[in-house]
This record gives sequence, C-alpha cells and structure tokens, in this order.
Amino acid sequence: MSLKTLFSITLFALSSSLFIFQSANAGPLRDLVSSFRADKASSKKPALPFGVRAIQNIAYGKDEKQRIDVYLPPHANNAPIIFMVHGGAWITGDKANKTVVENKVKRWVKRGIILVSANYRLVPNVDPLTQVNDIKKALLLVQKKAKEWAGDSEKIVLMGHSAGAHLVSVLANLPNDAFGFKVKPWLGVVEMDTGSLNVVKKMNGKHQRFHDKIFGKSQAYWKSVSPYHLLNRKSAPILAICSTQHDKSCQQATEYLKKAASFGTRTKKVTVDLSHKGVNEELGKPSSYTRQVDRFLFSLDNAFKPAQKLSL
Repeated sequence: MSLKTLFSITLFALSSSLFIFQSANAGPLRDLVSSFRADKASSKKPALPFGVRAIQNIAYGKDEKQRIDVYLPPHANNAPIIFMVHGGAWITGDKANKTVVENKVKRWVKRGIILVSANYRLVPNVDPLTQVNDIKKALLLVQKKAKEWAGDSEKIVLMGHSAGAHLVSVLANLPNDAFGFKVKPWLGVVEMDTGSLNVVKKMNGKHQRFHDKIFGKSQAYWKSVSPYHLLNRKSAPILAICSTQHDKSCQQATEYLKKAASFGTRTKKVTVDLSHKGVNEELGKPSSYTRQVDRFLFSLDNAFKPAQKLSL
C-alpha cells in the first residue's frame, strides 16, 4: 500500500470518527484531521524575524524523517536551547509546520534562545517506543553540536505538543541508558495538552479507534510507553499545559503531576481556554499563557531571561 493511499484511508477514518464523536473530547480529533489536511496541502512554512537563521534537515539517522531544524538567534552566546517535538497522533505532523515553530521563534529565538524542532519516524512504519528512540538520538545530536551553534548543551528544555508531549514524557522517565546510549540531563520538560500520560488508563477507557493502531492490545506494551507507569523517581521540573476544552488532558496532567510531586519533582500545571491545536499554535504570542511558560523557563535557568521583568 502506498503512503498516499494509507494517508487517504487514515484521513477518511479520522473524519468518520470525528462525525461520530460530537463532544468536547472530539476537539483533539478535529485538530488532528485539520493537521492531516494541512500536511497534504504542504502546510505553510514559518516566517522568521530579521536576523534569525535556520539550518534545516540536519540528519541524526538514515531515514528521511530523522531530521532536525535549528533556528539560531543573531548573536548567540552559550545560548539555552528549547528542543521541540511536534504532535500529530504519532502518524502525521512535521517539524517545519508554521503552527509548530513560528510564534516560538518570534518569542524566544530573537531573544537569544536556540529553538530545535525535531522530526521522527511515524506510525505505521515504527511504534511509539521507537519514536522515543528517535527523539533521544536527535537530542544526543543537539547536545553534541550545541557548541558549534554557540549553544549550551547543559541548558536544554524538552518541549512537546500532543503526541510529541507524550514522547518527551516517555523519554523523561526512561533510564538514561535506554536504547543503549546516554544523553546529558535536561533542565525541565514542557508538555502541551496530551491525553496520553497514562496510556493504560486511556486504552482501558473510551478512546478513539486509531489509538488501537498506535498502542496495540498488549497491557505490557501500554505500560512501556506510559509516562505515568514509567515514573518512579525524582526528575527535572515539569510544566504540564492542558486545554479546558480537553477534559482528559487536564485530568491526566493532574494525576501525573501528583505522582511526580510525590517523588520530590517540582511541578506546575497551566490550564488554558484554547483548542488542542491552539495550545501549541498560540504559545509564543503575547499573552498570560506565554508569560506563565516564560516564568517556568526562567525558573529553570536565568539564561531564559524574559523580555521584561516578571514576578515569579
């Protein structure tokens, strides 16, 4: 079956599911269908502020999806790094999409912060755990090349949206020698609106059919890719952002952060009245939402100094 045919079948299935699920929980599915259509139509590339330089499609593996884009500020000097992982239900999405990077570049890169946006291989070609392996390989490359970009390999924050938030959360809770190699510690994790922090609970409850294709039917596998079940120690601080229009996301964030805090991890939850897509797209625009993320980043290291003084 060609990728084009697979894409059409998947889009039809998702559209049919969206018609069936006319509820608040359909929001993420509606945004996913929109994401599919945007990808098929060759979605818009981000507009870059004056002086920002993009280095695109740096390889961290042999597959064409194993690539990162790096956005460099005009005058970087031991710059901190935001490592961004896109969403798309593990089956679509792209590192260069406007909604993934444009407002983040405008907010942080022009301030002197490096933004890395990572692609990874997609289902059905690989499973979610292999996607986490891809993300870790991409992170290792970033840490190795940070000095070349005038960045600081010890001042990296992991950030992800939707499926990307799930993937970085799995990575954050795996042993450092997972997949047979190690990476340097990161400063913190920002996870945006994922309903998959507890995969076991998701799969045992009411869920969209496409999740069965993603996670299969094995309880053991669910646990192996479930951040909540992998969480067993104190970790770097976590900021969980969830949409009030996506109840399961907020519920899972609350339960996950509670467990993380029980191990001594510093945690914070931010709720926003935005769509699932908007949680990602609006981050970086001037707003109380963006300022709360600014405060969290600055609390990790003063290299993430906000544009103006903020009360912490």
